[in-house]
Amino acid sequence: MNAKLKVSFKDRIGIVADISRLIAQHGMNIASMEVVRENDEAHVYVEVEGAASAVDQTALFSFLGTIRDILKIDLIHMLPMEEQANRLRVVLDNISDGVISVDKSGTITTMNAVAGGAFGITVDDAVGRNLNQLDLPGYALVKCLEGAKIFNVKQNRITAKGRYQYISTCKPIRDSSGEIIGAVEIAKDIQGIKQLAQSISDPRQISFSDIIGNNAAIKEAIAFAQKIADNDAAVSLRGASGTGKELFARAIHTASRRSGPFIPINCAALPEQLLESELFGYARGTFTGGRKEGKPGLFEIAQNGTVFLDEIAEMPLGSQAKLLRLIQEKAVRRVGGSEEIHINVRLITATNKNLERLVEEKMFRQDLYYRINVLPIHIPPLNQRPEDISMLVEHFLFQLGNKLENRVPGLDEEALWKLKSHDWPGNVRELKNVVNRAAIICETDTIGSDCIFFSHELGQGIINSAGFKRQSGRSLKELVAELEHRMVMDALKQSKSIRQASRRLQISHPALLKKMRKYGIQRSIRIISTGPPNP
Repeated sequence: MNAKLKVSFKDRIGIVADISRLIAQHGMNIASMEVVRENDEAHVYVEVEGAASAVDQTALFSFLGTIRDILKIDLIHMLPMEEQANRLRVVLDNISDGVISVDKSGTITTMNAVAGGAFGITVDDAVGRNLNQLDLPGYALVKCLEGAKIFNVKQNRITAKGRYQYISTCKPIRDSSGEIIGAVEIAKDIQGIKQLAQSISDPRQISFSDIIGNNAAIKEAIAFAQKIADNDAAVSLRGASGTGKELFARAIHTASRRSGPFIPINCAALPEQLLESELFGYARGTFTGGRKEGKPGLFEIAQNGTVFLDEIAEMPLGSQAKLLRLIQEKAVRRVGGSEEIHINVRLITATNKNLERLVEEKMFRQDLYYRINVLPIHIPPLNQRPEDISMLVEHFLFQLGNKLENRVPGLDEEALWKLKSHDWPGNVRELKNVVNRAAIICETDTIGSDCIFFSHELGQGIINSAGFKRQSGRSLKELVAELEHRMVMDALKQSKSIRQASRRLQISHPALLKKMRKYGIQRSIRIISTGPPNP
């Protein structure tokens, strides 16, 4: 049994030599030693071999206590480097990637449990042995010992558990002088990567981190939604169309950790009878042509999950009464049936209308209003948070790039200025459409303002322009250029100055001059009266 000690001294020269000499004189060996200096003190951590009994340890304390300037001796269970190694082991064994490191001769110095399990070997058996002895796929690490760097290389290995496919990244390890002293490999399981990609792209996995914005109002809405997410009370999302109400609803559901599904339904999209059968289901034999065994409603399907009723203000009064009873009784009765079915669901509603006014006008039940408006969240429109447009644009371009598996261009300053100058009646949904359209149309490395088209511009320019739709043999770029040329000409003819025309087009004055040069439009085209031009 070894003894592990912490010996503290007033710092001076020769402490380590004194300790080593005394331990050797008493027939004991030093297994390891570390020195830590703090202010004017030196703490020597030493592991002594040969102190096999309590008598030996007492003798050890006795003769070490004779060293000059000694302050204290403590028996410890673990040396600092030993503790550090254990901490590193815990960290390595709790990450999802496999990790292997070797020294310059190819001998394994580190392997975590994930790598050991993937390659069919225990960590204790692997450390200290050469890659060649273990028949591990070591060619990548060997190449790194020669100075190569390997990034995201697909590899396969047949193990007793079956085929293991992984993505390998290897780098050499260098000392302070730049000499290679080893290499490290990170192995990512391909199945894990696929599952991660699916969770990112799956709308059911929406979280609050997917809601983009630094505006104070949107941050306040997010903070409140996070606070009430794990509560079962009804949530009422209020905001204009396109502000992201369903995004909030999905994020609340994800954060609630409810085991059931998220079930959305648009109350305005279905007639009353069909809406009720969708929400509450129908009993056997209720409808001609319906399922003989009947059909469960969305509240039944959403058991232990969340039902999101979008456009709740459009729900007919008859359906409102049945919804009110469902909320009160926490039970649903299928259309045409008599059995009460207990349900456990979280209800989230959304509307872009003024429910309070509808209650006053008897268009919405007051008792239902109080049932669903327990936790109201107001989502601000985009025109009240223009500082978030840059972040949203970057987010949408990133999403589009992932979807197309290709690099998408960024926006220049004029294009961003045009976006920030728009009033965004369609809110974030409109912004996403505009950005995606611009990225697809753009054929250069940067999206210019000439690629930014709003909905009203598309209607006036493409649909109403004579002859535009008939020219099907022309490229999109040519059609867009023609549309832009016509819009510039129209704006100049309807304005008294170039500055006035640029404001009409919602672009900067230099941008309009640039477009005029591009299409060879003379400045004189702007004169439409004998009066002085506007400044």
